[in-house]
Amino acid sequence: MYLKKIDGPRAVTLPDGTMMTHGDLPKPDTRRWVASRKAAVVRAVIAGLISRDTAKSTYGLSEDEFSEWERAVTQHGEAALRTTALQKYRQP
Repeated sequence: MYLKKIDGPRAVTLPDGTMMTHGDLPKPDTRRWVASRKAAVVRAVIAGLISRDTAKSTYGLSEDEFSEWERAVTQHGEAALRTTALQKYRQP
């Protein structure tokens, strides 16, 4: 078995004690962004599994879009990333 060469760690431990690997990330061609996929990308960046620039280029995200995801997750949790709940967590 051969391991693909990657930059950075192969796995990280999240604050809740669970392990996250590159296999837990959404596929690069993801077009339907549900809250759990958005949160997985944000958690990976925060934990150091992938860099912010790598996440943006891999998933075609703008700086503003990723910053909003990150702010929502850190302030309100994964529930704030749901499209139907945007109004509830939006700043006036």
